[in-house]
Amino acid sequence: MCGICGYISDNSISDEQLRQMNDTMYHRGPNDCGIWQESSEYGAVGLAQRRLSIFDLSPLGHQPMVSHHGQIITVYNGEIYNFQELRTELELAGHVFCSSCDTEVMLAAYETWGCDCFERFNGMFAIA
Repeated sequence: MCGICGYISDNSISDEQLRQMNDTMYHRGPNDCGIWQESSEYGAVGLAQRRLSIFDLSPLGHQPMVSHHGQIITVYNGEIYNFQELRTELELAGHVFCSSCDTEVMLAAYETWGCDCFERFNGMFAIA
């Protein structure tokens, strides 16, 4: 089972601090890890993930994952059992996928259906 963490704050932290926070969950995902941060005049946000590769063992499942349009960044832990069916539906709607992981399907579903995508997911998961 993967691990996700992050923060929202008036102040940013260093990449090293976010990596250290993420590394406390090494046992949750030894296969890969990643961080993403952004700061603006309104505050800062950081996301991090420890990956336990199950469906897609390639680097294409790396997280934090950025949507194809670059507007959505996510970290995800869990499994969407019906992601293959959702992927087929999204492909028919014009989405092109690079990986075979459910994280990319979840991102495309959110882009397409917004928060209504969660009603379509059959699984157990945590998403930030």
